[in-house]
Amino acid sequence: MNALFDSHAHLDDPRFDEDRDALIADMARQGLLCVCVGSDMPTSQAAVALAGAHPGLLWASVAVHPHWAKDFVPADVEQLKAWAALPQVVALGEMGLDFHYDLSPRDKQREVFALQLELACVLNKPAILHVREAHGEILDTLRARRDRLPALMLHCYSGSWESEQEYMDMGAMISFAGSVTFKKAANLQEAARRIPSDRLMIETDSPYLAPEPVRGRRNDPRNVAHVAAFLATLRGEEPDEVAAYTKRNALRFYRINMEQG
Repeated sequence: MNALFDSHAHLDDPRFDEDRDALIADMARQGLLCVCVGSDMPTSQAAVALAGAHPGLLWASVAVHPHWAKDFVPADVEQLKAWAALPQVVALGEMGLDFHYDLSPRDKQREVFALQLELACVLNKPAILHVREAHGEILDTLRARRDRLPALMLHCYSGSWESEQEYMDMGAMISFAGSVTFKKAANLQEAARRIPSDRLMIETDSPYLAPEPVRGRRNDPRNVAHVAAFLATLRGEEPDEVAAYTKRNALRFYRINMEQG
C-alpha cells in the first residue's frame, strides 16, 4: 500500500512511553505521516514538542477537548494562539461537544468550544472537531459562523449520512477511524461509502479505537492501513487509491507543504 497519513493520533499518551521512539522510527521507515493532537493544555504542549522533534513526519494540533473544558482558564486562549504560530502546529483541535460522557458541564463545554472556534476563525487555522451526541448543536454553532469558518474536519466521525451532508455543505472534511470497521457500524459505513473521495480522511485516534482485525489492543498509527483497506473494500476501490487520496486530502486540509517539511 502507498504511504499513508494518519490525520489524528495521540502519541503523547503514556501508553506509548515504553516504545514511542521505536514506533516513530518504524513510521519513518514506512513514510507514515501523522498529526499529534492535544486534548488539554499539557497534552497540547507534548504534541508541540513531539512534532518539533520530528519535522516532516509529525505535526501538532492544540486545543482543549470538551472532557477537560472544566479546567480551561482565560489565559489558555493566549497560549493556544502562541502555539498556533509555530510552524509544526497545523490546526486547533480537538475541540467540540461531548454529551455522551458529560465529563465537563455542558455550559462550560459550550463556552470553551465557542472560544476556541472563534480563535480558529480569527486565525483562519484549520479546526478539528470532536462531536459525540451533539451533532445538532454543533451544526447550529457552525451555521452561526458560516461566513467566517476556517477549514473544518470532523474527527472520528460518528454521525449519519444526513448529518455528514450538512457538514460538507459548510466545506468540512470527514475523518473515519477504526470504528468504521466494526460489525455493528452500518450507519457509519453508509456515510463512509457515500462520501466523495475529496472529502474523506482517515485516522487511528491512537491509542484508542483499534480497528478490526486488531480490535481490543492498543492502537497506533500503523493501523491506519487497516482503516484504508476496509474503506477500499467498502467503496469498491483499490487500497493504494484510498491511501493516495486520503494522504492528499490531509496535506491539503492541514496546509502541509512536503517540500518544506
